Amino acid sequence: MQTQSFGGSAVRRAFFASLTGTALEWYDFAIYSVAAALVFGDVFFPSEDPATGTLLAFSTYAVGYVSRPLGGFVFGRLGDKIGRKKILIATLVLIGAATLLIGLLPSYATIGVAAPIALVILRFAQGVGVGGEWGGAVLLSSEFGDPRRRGFFASAAQIGPPAGNLMANGVLAALGAILTESQFTSWGWRVAFLLSGVLVVFGLWIRAKLEETPVFKAMEAEQKRPEAPIREVFTTHPRALTAAILSRVAPDVLYALFTVFVLTYATGELGMSRGSALAAVLIGSSFQVFLIPLAGALSDRVNRRLLYGVSAVAAGVWPFLFFPMTSGGNWPLLALGVVVALAIHSLMYGPQAAFIAEQFSPRLRYTGSSLAYTLAGVIGGAVAPLLFTALLDAYDSWIPLALYVAVTAVVTVTGLCLGRDGNPADDEELSGTEQPARAEV
Repeated sequence: MQTQSFGGSAVRRAFFASLTGTALEWYDFAIYSVAAALVFGDVFFPSEDPATGTLLAFSTYAVGYVSRPLGGFVFGRLGDKIGRKKILIATLVLIGAATLLIGLLPSYATIGVAAPIALVILRFAQGVGVGGEWGGAVLLSSEFGDPRRRGFFASAAQIGPPAGNLMANGVLAALGAILTESQFTSWGWRVAFLLSGVLVVFGLWIRAKLEETPVFKAMEAEQKRPEAPIREVFTTHPRALTAAILSRVAPDVLYALFTVFVLTYATGELGMSRGSALAAVLIGSSFQVFLIPLAGALSDRVNRRLLYGVSAVAAGVWPFLFFPMTSGGNWPLLALGVVVALAIHSLMYGPQAAFIAEQFSPRLRYTGSSLAYTLAGVIGGAVAPLLFTALLDAYDSWIPLALYVAVTAVVTVTGLCLGRDGNPADDEELSGTEQPARAEV
């Protein structure tokens, strides 16, 4: 068998393609999240009660998470059967087209109830695309890179969400600064969605130039591709799947709190402007772009599960400090609180991709990682903004919100305890590399 290499220009291209492609898809996903918090309640769900409109808008946000398992089932299975590259091109096209159509969707005032129905359908399509994207993006960079540095290489896909969130909030903040409130609400927010078309073309150009990963090529050559990967994951990797699912819950919930719900909380409870709230998230996301790969690299040098677990405990504690310190409506304290929260999230999110991928054997890695990622989203990020809004409305106190985050931290630590440490020999044996070279990016 021909020895495969874990180095050179191929890994640099794969790292960049994983990062940029995921960032573009998360730009699409993030502009929806921000628009749901600030605009969609009025545009697609008119109601005399603003809280009701916000809840309905967040319910469509949740649809994007609920639909992710379908993307995980469909694209994860195909990723292990026909290859990583083809699936990553398909997911990028799907989510880009859905986002573009949302930008063109008429409002409730124009077409009535057909508007929110169409919005839900397009949001569902977005979720399917993201559900199939993540597992492949992680494998794209990590299977080209040295398996002994999987924490760093797999973090390329993890940089995508904050980078996409940074782009989305930056575009929306610029539009908010240029346009009046009425202009932004009536048509300005659509510009951010329409920009997706240009970004997707760029992403497709990058991914089309890539080769298939060395690990998948080796599976093809040795005819080790699974025939029924979904069934195999559930029957042969139940503990791994459970561990991977639970490990994702706290990061998802913390991220939803400090990038989505914080916008509603800052404007509705603290009396801040939309621009001020967006600026705080923008600053926090900019730090994440650098902290996530650093955290991934750090997890290659220390025990990955330990780093992840300590950070999960910090995530459970931080809201108890954040809400009291921001109660006076002081913007610098809000920004500091968001930055610290997203730094804690980075310390979990950087090692997360490697930890999840390492729970599964190479031949089932796309399917297993995709299922874990998407199923965790249903119980984590999907319901988080809804629960935060409902808890605050019911109790008029931040304490239930902080307790909710603390419970999710316990869930994640439990998942980490159930999981296993990585074994680079899995990839080395499959690809015929006993001591792979350390590739540099």
